[in-house]
Amino acid sequence: MARLVVLYKTPKDAAAFDKHYFITHIPIAKQIPGLRKYEISQGPVGTPGGPSGFHLVATLHFDDMAAIQKAFASAEGQAAAADVQTFNPDPPVMLLFDTREV
Repeated sequence: MARLVVLYKTPKDAAAFDKHYFITHIPIAKQIPGLRKYEISQGPVGTPGGPSGFHLVATLHFDDMAAIQKAFASAEGQAAAADVQTFNPDPPVMLLFDTREV
């Protein structure tokens, strides 16, 4: 399995961010081909030392890295990427990686 983790920094207007993210962005992103599972953080995102500066963490699950590349080359993936720019002026941190059980 492969993951795309998206870390959204704390926005100036958290209520407006949340409204757009839940009403508009999630339905767009759920149309991305190859997406197996879509998880988001619930509640504050912290660190062992306290607040993190991140408002929301999204974890998208795919079969492998090739599936992530194909997904974001698709029209649906491009639409999701374009939508992020409409509600989030500060680009999120994006991490891509394969996983294995140990």
